[in-house]
Amino acid sequence: MFQGASSLSLDAKGRLSIPTRHRDALTKPGPTLTITRHPHGCLMIFPQDAWAVFSARMAQVKMGEQVLKRIFLGSAMDVEMDGTGRVLVSPELRAAANISKDAILMGMGSHFELWDKATYEKQEAEALQNLPPDALDNFAF
Repeated sequence: MFQGASSLSLDAKGRLSIPTRHRDALTKPGPTLTITRHPHGCLMIFPQDAWAVFSARMAQVKMGEQVLKRIFLGSAMDVEMDGTGRVLVSPELRAAANISKDAILMGMGSHFELWDKATYEKQEAEALQNLPPDALDNFAF
């Protein structure tokens, strides 16, 4: 299970260095990772096993939801981590998520979200400001 957030920077070639604590778990199912777009403006990074489950669900979407299939499956790119733990994020995917250099890698359980840092901070601030007063009532702290 992937959790936690890391502030990262992409290098000039668009490579992302995966934090050491996540490398083994990401590549244990196999050396290939899948990166795809998310309609909220970020990218999703999946290990092979989680991508197999997710893509199978996407393949079953109804005709009225084909736009989601196009976004998730049509934008998906397989990448391999190099010997130093870096993955190349394609120019098309970087442009789709407005990621140029500074990024946030957010663990989301079965996968990661990769956000442009400024975009993520703005969206999080807006979401927290618009959170209903009773939003945390179902959680025991």
